Amino acid sequence: MAAPIAPASERGYTPPMTVAAIVLVPDLAVALSDADGEPAVRRVVQAAWSGGALPIVVVSDVAGDDVAAALEGLPVTLTVPGPDEPRGVAWFLHGIRAAHTAVADATAGLLWPARCAWVDPETVTSLVELHGAAPGELVRPAFAGQAGFPILVPLPVAEKLAAWPDLHAYQAVEALVREGAPARTPELGDPGIVFDVATPRAELPGFEGPPAPAGAVPEWNAELAAQAQASGEAAG
Repeated sequence: MAAPIAPASERGYTPPMTVAAIVLVPDLAVALSDADGEPAVRRVVQAAWSGGALPIVVVSDVAGDDVAAALEGLPVTLTVPGPDEPRGVAWFLHGIRAAHTAVADATAGLLWPARCAWVDPETVTSLVELHGAAPGELVRPAFAGQAGFPILVPLPVAEKLAAWPDLHAYQAVEALVREGAPARTPELGDPGIVFDVATPRAELPGFEGPPAPAGAVPEWNAELAAQAQASGEAAG
């Protein structure tokens, strides 16, 4: 297993902030299931990109042609965890490390199961804004008072999740919160936070959006996304 990533402050500099999306694929059939005419995992990646997450890492133990085809043309890194990295916390940490390799200035990761395909890009943007306002806080978004996904995990907090290797990642997050890790659960008005692809999109409650802007519009992810987009267009 790779060595823990030291927080930026311990590496001697203060980098710009960027939030990665770590999309976990523990069930390939669910990830490839239909979500309004496209694979669920593709819809997740598109929402993450549109909302300002960068880089986007998909973690799957089956990196075959089906997954690659589902993600074709998208700005995503597909990575396979090692045999010593069981599903759950270890997969998320694997994704965080892959994100850090892709963009060294990543300061947080969104813990995002591929089954959560109805999350709106505005929710991603709100989470990025909240991270900019309080970089050290876990952020668990809520809809109608119920916490869900994606969960924003700051990089210095992420490595602490390794203390619970046998738990699902969200269970380890809850354990961290019980131990006093700084966290907030903002109401963001997005039913996709708590309803996954098991619920048809036509049956979702209405999207309300956050009651107020989460904070100042972040510039770090927007700048990096613009650079990546320009690079992709030049390559095409």
